[in-house]
Amino acid sequence: MKIENINITDSIKAAKKQVDEDTSLSPSMRKTIELLILIINLLVNKIGLNSTNSSIPPSQDPNRDKDKKKRRSRKDKGKKRKPGAQKGHDGSTLTKSDSPTEVEIIEIDRRTIPPGKYKEVGFDSRQVFDVEISLKVIEYRAQILEDKNGDQYVAEFPEGVTKAVQYGNEVKSQAVYMSIFQLIPLARIIDYFKEQAGLLVSKGSISNFKKLAYKKLEEIGFKAWVSAKLLTSEVNHADETGINVNGTRIWLHSLSNDKYVLYHPDVKRGKEAMDRMGILEKYGGILCHDHWKPYYKFKNFLHSLCNAHHLRELERAYEQDKQTWAKKLSDLLTEINDLMIENNKDVLSKSEIKAYQQRYRTILTKGKKECPEPKKIKGVKGRIKKSKSRNLLERLIEYEEDTLRFMKDSRVPFTNNQGENDLRMTKVQQKISGCFRTMEGAEEFSLIRSYIVTARKNGMGASEAIRVLLQGKLPSFMLK
Repeated sequence: MKIENINITDSIKAAKKQVDEDTSLSPSMRKTIELLILIINLLVNKIGLNSTNSSIPPSQDPNRDKDKKKRRSRKDKGKKRKPGAQKGHDGSTLTKSDSPTEVEIIEIDRRTIPPGKYKEVGFDSRQVFDVEISLKVIEYRAQILEDKNGDQYVAEFPEGVTKAVQYGNEVKSQAVYMSIFQLIPLARIIDYFKEQAGLLVSKGSISNFKKLAYKKLEEIGFKAWVSAKLLTSEVNHADETGINVNGTRIWLHSLSNDKYVLYHPDVKRGKEAMDRMGILEKYGGILCHDHWKPYYKFKNFLHSLCNAHHLRELERAYEQDKQTWAKKLSDLLTEINDLMIENNKDVLSKSEIKAYQQRYRTILTKGKKECPEPKKIKGVKGRIKKSKSRNLLERLIEYEEDTLRFMKDSRVPFTNNQGENDLRMTKVQQKISGCFRTMEGAEEFSLIRSYIVTARKNGMGASEAIRVLLQGKLPSFMLK
């Protein structure tokens, strides 16, 4: 690694060699210098971490643009792509409407054309698509009838109209949509209604709208319904991330596939929280994850590991620890995946699987020699700390089946990107809207967000899904 044209790696090696060869150093001075070298090495390794060789998200990577180019070059594999949308991309060009909302007739100013008699033979049309946001106030007047005895009878108001003045369903659904789906802070939602429609809405009212949506989801049994769907799915993706509740860090767990998602906030990150989520202990399919060890405490389903994480860890091992086996294994995993994509293969043939398994094992066998297990130091108790590269090597050996499952089972993807994508926007929520004030608020957000994302995965827009929910109806995707 180089910093301002100084090769830090070579400098550290030279310093170590000098300390080892210098017999004039006292034991205490030698230990002090060795400790300083170790600290420098650890700091340099930390500086060298970025979004391509660690779990650092691109948004927190100071070298994001450089890393983006590296990721793009790896993805494109040297192929040149034309600027703009690629072939097969769904376009969004406007097309003329057969039923315009408003028609405005434009007549020719006859002073601009030669004098004479003319007859109308048609028209040329152009359409402008626009949006109008305005306040709509509906006043319901219930008729009152009185008979000859003075008894009065009042017409019934529509269902839900219970107060002299109240917010309508559209205000409630739009507020929930902006807060839970668009992740807009409450103060900005208030500004939106005030400036766009001249409507005053308080933070308390928006919070009540979200509580109402949460209550409606409980009434229609959404959590039980989506849990049942995930339970019967052949492949699911799991991930978890830290969120903040009133200054305390808790964990948001996610279980999802291409049709359904369920978020679960919990004070724990491990198996205890997963048990409270109530799905994995009964699940019998394949779970894709990032090798968080508590998942392996479940013995009732198969595991598939995220190779995007492996590629990042292998890149770190090669760049920082100079492990050539890591570069070879990274190239091998990429080669297998590229072969399957380019040849449109769901699985490889038995002969291909056998050949790749052999190459995989050969690389790791040589890796054990290149990155040996640290020797036990006489007189030192406890386990000897292993390097990150050694831990990665042992993990890839032990979990070969789960690492290479993607080339044997057509249902298994190369990465856990589905799980990461489904969880990513909750991190955005923490950045722009801050922490949750209470655990109840985190639970409300998680269930409503689960409902909205599931609706979108099943072809229903977020606004429409919330609108239907607040009307007390089952959404079409649940009826199917």
